[in-house]
Order: sequence, then C-alpha cells, then structure tokens
Amino acid sequence: MSSIYQRIADELNIQGQQVSAAVNLLDEGATVPFISRYRKEVTGGLDDTQMRSLEERLRYLRELEDRRDAILKSIAEQDKLSPQLESEIKSADTKTRLEDLYLPYKPKRRTKGQIAIEAGLEPLAQSLLDDPTLEPETEAKKFINAEHKIEDTKAALDGAKYILMERFSEDADLLAKLRDFLLKEAVISSRVATGKENDQAQEVQKFRDYFEHDEPLKSTPSHRALAMFRGRNEGVLTLALVLADLEPGSSHPCEAMVAEHWNVRSQDRAADAWLAEVIRWTWRVKLLTHLETDLLGELRNVAEEDAIKVFASNLKDLLLAAPAGQKATIGLDPGLRTGVKVAVLDATGKVLDHGAIFPTPPQNKIAESEKILAHMCRTHNVNLIAIGNGTASRETEKFVKDMLKRNDDLTAKPVIVNESGASVYSASEFAAKEFPDLDVTIRGAISIARRLQDPLAELVKIDPKSIGVGQYQHDVSQSQLARSLDAVVEDCVNAVGVEVNTASAALLARVSGLNATLANNIVEFRDKNGAFSTRSQLKDVARFGAKTFEQAAGFLRIAEGSNPLDRSAVHPESYLLVESIAQKNQREVADLLGDSSFLSNIKPQEYVTEQFGVPTITDILRELDKPGRDPRPEFRTAEFKDGVNTIKDLEPGMVLEGTITNVTNFGAFVDIGVHQDGLVHISALANTFVKDPREVVKAGDIVKVKVMEVDVDRKRIGLSMRLEDTPGEKTGGDGQRPKRAPSTQKHNKSQQPAKAAVGSMGALLQQAMKKGR
Repeated sequence: MSSIYQRIADELNIQGQQVSAAVNLLDEGATVPFISRYRKEVTGGLDDTQMRSLEERLRYLRELEDRRDAILKSIAEQDKLSPQLESEIKSADTKTRLEDLYLPYKPKRRTKGQIAIEAGLEPLAQSLLDDPTLEPETEAKKFINAEHKIEDTKAALDGAKYILMERFSEDADLLAKLRDFLLKEAVISSRVATGKENDQAQEVQKFRDYFEHDEPLKSTPSHRALAMFRGRNEGVLTLALVLADLEPGSSHPCEAMVAEHWNVRSQDRAADAWLAEVIRWTWRVKLLTHLETDLLGELRNVAEEDAIKVFASNLKDLLLAAPAGQKATIGLDPGLRTGVKVAVLDATGKVLDHGAIFPTPPQNKIAESEKILAHMCRTHNVNLIAIGNGTASRETEKFVKDMLKRNDDLTAKPVIVNESGASVYSASEFAAKEFPDLDVTIRGAISIARRLQDPLAELVKIDPKSIGVGQYQHDVSQSQLARSLDAVVEDCVNAVGVEVNTASAALLARVSGLNATLANNIVEFRDKNGAFSTRSQLKDVARFGAKTFEQAAGFLRIAEGSNPLDRSAVHPESYLLVESIAQKNQREVADLLGDSSFLSNIKPQEYVTEQFGVPTITDILRELDKPGRDPRPEFRTAEFKDGVNTIKDLEPGMVLEGTITNVTNFGAFVDIGVHQDGLVHISALANTFVKDPREVVKAGDIVKVKVMEVDVDRKRIGLSMRLEDTPGEKTGGDGQRPKRAPSTQKHNKSQQPAKAAVGSMGALLQQAMKKGR
C-alpha cells in the first residue's frame, strides 16, 4: 500500500505523507469537499482538484493491485510461478503490462498450438528454432504420428509453426516494444465501409469527412477519435492502423522487430525460410490484430477520458453560473401550436400562479395574451421573465418586449434561459412528487423560472447527462461519466453551500455526507417541526448521526438562525475557537461578522491550537469577513439582436452578442438567439495560439462574435471572436486536421494521398462540427 501512496505522490507532485493522510480520511468515510475545506492541516492543504485526482488514481491503483493478486494466484495454482515471473508481475505498473505478462498463462480454449504440443510437436519446433541448419522436412518426418493425425511432414511443420506463433506472440517484452513503436509511428486510417460509398442517407453522410481520412495515432484528438469510433459502430466506417511510408508488397517493420527479438536471421540456412514464414504469420495473424485492438482501445479510453473532462468542465461552469437571485419571476415555456406555458414564482421559488397564453402562430392571440401576462406581472410584482430557448423562443421574446413597451409601468426584465434538460425534469419522478397536480408543460415553465433564479439549485434535480453540455457523451463509459459528473455536482453544491430551511431534497442530497434518504428526512423534519433555528437541531433528524453531522454541518446554512455562525461556512467544531477570538478581544461573536477592519488585524498564529492550524484559522477569518459568501459571479445576460430570430436572418459580417453553451476541444458553441448554436473554431477564439479553448471561454460566458459563414441547409453557423476577421478570408490553421497520409497496408482503398485539409471556415466547420450530444 505504501508503494501506491508514493506513486500517487510522485504523479501529483505532493508528499507521500499527504497522500497517506488523505487516503485514511477517505477510507474513514470523509468526502472530498469536507477534506479539502476542513482538514487542511491533516492533508497539508490539498484542494478539491488535487483530492479528486488522488481519489481517481487511488481507485485505479487499487484495482491494479487486486488484479495483480488474482493473476499471481492463478499462475501459482498452475505451478508455473517462477521467482523471475513473480518479480516482473509485482513490478508491472499498468494494467496493460500486467495483462501482457499473464497472457501465456491465461486460461483459454484449446488452441492449435496447444493441440500441437499435445501431439508431441514441441521438440520439433524447438529444434528448428535452436538450430536453423536443420532441414525442416527431414526433421518433420520423425514426428509423423497417425494416432495424433500427424500424417505427413506438412502437418508436422504446421503444428510446429502454431507452437512458435503462440510463443512469439505472448512475450510481454516484445509486445511492449511493438506497442511503443506503433504508438509513435502508426496512422489511424478511416475508410467508408463497402456498400456505403454512394449512400446519401443523413446518418451516413454525417461521417463523410472520414470516408478517406488518415492521421497519426499519437496525435488524434478525442473528438475526431470518438467520431470515427461512432462511425465504425454504426457500420459506416472501417478503421485500421497503417504505416504511412510503407511501400506496397514490402514487409512490415514489426516483422523485423519480432525476428530480432527471437534471434531469427536470414543466413541461407535450411530452416531460415521456414522460420521467416513463422515470423510473417505471427505478425499478420496474431500480433497485428491483437495490437490494433489494444491500441485503438487505448485511443478510445484516452478519448473518453478527455471527453468526460470536457463534459465535467462545462457542467461545473454551468452549475456555478450567476444566479439572478431571490426575485419574483415568471417562467415561459415557448411553443407554437400548444401555446406558451406560464408559471409565476415568488422570490423563494414558490409557485403562485400558472396557465397558458397563445401569442404565437397559429393562434396569434396577442392582445389577450398581453392582458394576461401584464396582469400577472402587476399582481405579483414580477422582476424577471425567464423565456426558454427552445421552439418559438425569439417570437415569445419579441412578444414580451412589445408588451413591456406598451405597459411602461412594468419593470420586469426578459431573459432567455437555456432550457436543456427541463423536459427531462418535467417528466421525472421528482417533479411529479413536487407538483403532482400540475401538467408536465407547466412544470417545465417552473423549472425555467427557477433556473434563472438559482441555476445550481434547479439543475441538481436533473441527471447531469441530460443537461446537454457534453462531447460524444453517449459514446463514453457511462459509469465513469456518471462518477465524474456526480463529483462535479457535489463539489459545486458544497462550494456554494445550501440553505437548509429552503433547499429541496434533491439539493440537500448533494451535500457532503448526505444521501437521498437523509435529505428526505431533513425535509420531513422541517415540514413537521418548522424551520431549523440552529445547526445542532440537525442531530434530531432521523439517521443524522455524529459522523454525518461532522461531514455535512459546515455546508448547511441557517440564514435566520439564533447562532450567527450558522449562516456561515465556519464549521460547528470551530465555534469555540471563534468564541475565544471574540472573548480575547472583548467582542461579541455577532459583531465579528463583516468587520473587515478588525478581522484584518487578527494574527492567525496567536490562536493556533493542537486541533486548528494557521490554514484553518485563516479560512475562518476570511469567512467571518464575508459570511456565507457566494463564489458565483455577478448575474449578466446576453442581449440578442432584434430581428435576428432564425438562421435565415443571419448575414456574414454581423456582430452579435451570445452565450457560450458548450466548450469542446475544437472550439466553442454560442447561442446567438436563432435556435441553432454557432461554432467559434479554436483558431478563431483569439489572436494568439489557443491550445485549449477553456483557457479563453467557459460555458455561460457572454461574448461578442462575428458571423463568418452560414450554411442554412446543414444548419451550420461559423463564428469568430476575432471581430476584425473578414468573412470568406483564409483563417489560421490552429487546431486543423493534419494532412492525410497515404495508406499502404491491408486497409487501403486508394493508393493516392488524400487531399490536405484547407483553411476556410467552411472546411473547419466540416472538420469540427460533430457535437455528439
């Protein structure tokens, strides 16, 4: 176990003692938010990002150890575990290396090589390998055996060949050499599947950029890798690993590597030709397929990990988007034939009224709808009108703005809100329990309004995978994706903190140390006994034990509680420390809160105890200065341009304001109010080289963009954040696909080099726009 700790320490560039302390806390049931916030002295100040990385690597390395133990046991039971093999297995540092070492001993169905060994042909194979001067035919005659169906020399030599092929292909060191060579030199070659060349169906044509595409395996970005894998899974593409410079008919360099590893040389000896044939068969039949599967699998794993990181990063930005705050809000779920659903909420999110209006085609009941909406605004003193960004959103927004102009006594502000996932929430069990008597469409309007008031509190009710900020999210490991996204939600909820007297069960369930059962127990206790007045009352909730209180209390707030510290992030275990600071300075605890001038003069070193060090005391003083501070930014909204409501209204050269909805490895998608997000390619994000789009923008950012190109038929919009760019001009090549290399292996359909990628925005769009939602 100590070796695991040291490896994690080396990878994360931290001390082994920090890893050991963090792992002990995790194993005791502590959560990452609790450890990173309230146990800084124990871990040496590891933050939540470091803790998540540590947690993930710990999981992998423990799985590696479990697999190592299982392999050692399996080989020992076969009585084949030599000291050298045991040492190699114990020193294997990856699952791939471990499986390579286990390959010769892995239980498998009877192979041709095993059958040949049972037939007594292993001495023939060994003698020809050891002494190539022997004549294969002559030696083979000695092993003709009718009982084992070895009826002639050909059968004997074939059996010997199968024995050596298995031996050659199951050598861990050789596999490592070949894998390393191919990883550096191989090209992933994508071709259109036979029979799909002239298929004009949309599900086929969406992969046409990969009908004849080659690029180095080592530099294939995740979004293109996942696009190719999806194309293969759907039967549109075939994939293979090839070498770009391999001439037709020439031997593969890996064959020479196999021969060298097994000391097989061509010296015009009697068995040299036969051994060369064994090498060729080993590579083509055994190793090529095995390694191609492995390396494409590794590429997929890396691409999936990258895609999951993209999703997690976007989700974090969305969850931590600025809340509009506690303001009376109307939620509008736009529609055409079925009308616009309306829900009125008070400042706390409680539903006050609901209904439907029909200001859009085909009904066009504008006057009647205006009267209803204006009445709702006046009656409930509405501050904000949240409009879902789905079908008819711009038409609904225009109606609302016109209504406000004609009723100048109304001060409500219309805001377009991303409604991704609202329909999922509306039909969920949680929504049905929350609003059993309301139609699903009204629930959608409520969700849209609440999402404006507090995005985090509302989005936690939705499965993160349904929020729509992922990249090929359905193509990745769903368990790994769920684990990563759940961690993001947990970190975001605890970073902001939760008001225990108003939070939903869904939000409470994401608090450190809590689960769905405890969250429901809190709500039931609150409904039965009224609002909590102190954090200590939480101990009276069913199943809310001491350990749960330790993990959760610091993240639960009581705004109007009897103890002023209960509305802050100061943990109850630190209350005595705060009281000692107050007493020493002859102050009341309540007077400390918000007194910046006084707190800035406090020296943390003077209050250090065995339990609390300088880092924790510094955090406490910072929290006392701004108790319950919200880490989210100030609320802002994009102003969509009037008259630009659909993609047909766009013209190259227009400068528009929009909201970043999704950030991928190849650029960022922007909602500019036309129902179809536009793409700012990575090469058009800034005037300088951009390696990672997230260095420039994040989901929820308000940006100005220039329309560069519009493809109405394919519903594609090319945008640039370099406002000086001229539509139609050649753009920089940052992030472009590499030139295609000619394919000269088993997979090639054309011996001619494919055309190099060009630099127009249209080409970049074709290359990059694979949203994978």
